[in-house]
Amino acid sequence: MAAAIETHKLSKKYSGTKTFALQNLSLAVEPGEVYGFLGANGAGKSTTIRTLLNFIQPTSGSATILGSDIVRDSVEVKRHVGYPAGDLVLYRRMNGRQFLRYMAALQPVKHRERLKYLVTSFQAQLDKPLETLSKGNRQKIGLIQAFMHEPEVLILDEPTSGLDPLMQEVFFSLVRDVKHQGGSVFVSSHNLAEVQRMCDRVGFIRAGKLVAEQSIADLTKTASQTFDVTFTAAAPLDELQRLSSKVNVVAPNRVTVHVQGNLTPFLQLLARSRVARLDKPEVNLEEEFLQFYNQKAGGR
Repeated sequence: MAAAIETHKLSKKYSGTKTFALQNLSLAVEPGEVYGFLGANGAGKSTTIRTLLNFIQPTSGSATILGSDIVRDSVEVKRHVGYPAGDLVLYRRMNGRQFLRYMAALQPVKHRERLKYLVTSFQAQLDKPLETLSKGNRQKIGLIQAFMHEPEVLILDEPTSGLDPLMQEVFFSLVRDVKHQGGSVFVSSHNLAEVQRMCDRVGFIRAGKLVAEQSIADLTKTASQTFDVTFTAAAPLDELQRLSSKVNVVAPNRVTVHVQGNLTPFLQLLARSRVARLDKPEVNLEEEFLQFYNQKAGGR
């Protein structure tokens, strides 16, 4: 069976620039796999997606989606791919209902019940002009459009941007459904924690180059997690430092701790202590990335 997405030394250099935005990308996404494409802003994630969808053409290299060439067979490829329209600026005078009807005419919906389910799940506002909607509500319309024709492959660029936590849960559930039905998802993100929740495997891109790939199981074993802990009295620094090589003292009773691998000893220590507050800051991808692949990143 052909890979859902396969690239071979795919490269893109924009006109007038000396450096490659994407260079020699070779990867494969299998049927039924959710593949996370991780990188900081400007790393090359969006360039990769635009090239895969033939919005821009590669400078060199090649890629296929479901066995069809992304350039030569672009029309056929798009029949099988779901992709959320950008910021919906092009159709800002349409309302959501008109936009979805228009997109369904271009790419027919297989089951009307599916569309109704998506609209209800996302609590979409279909009767307001798109230009009046918030970023999050426009994003919901875009995701409905991507999922509604039940594509075999979904290509998603920062799909949860602007969504509140409840709507993010709806999105994660839809991704699980696609996977269980044998579909494939290629999702770019700069949020490591988000990708860990939904992906089977991840690729890390830095300065246009794929520098590492890892399964989520292996990533979880090696990843460090960061916690801000406020104690009611002085922090038990000696015990914390035995558990972690990186403990930052913010105040006598407040620390930031980076814990790698098994969390059990750390949580047991907290259970024995008087903790006033425990926070888990959003993961900084660039910091995590450099921790995982310091030697590789430093050599490129």
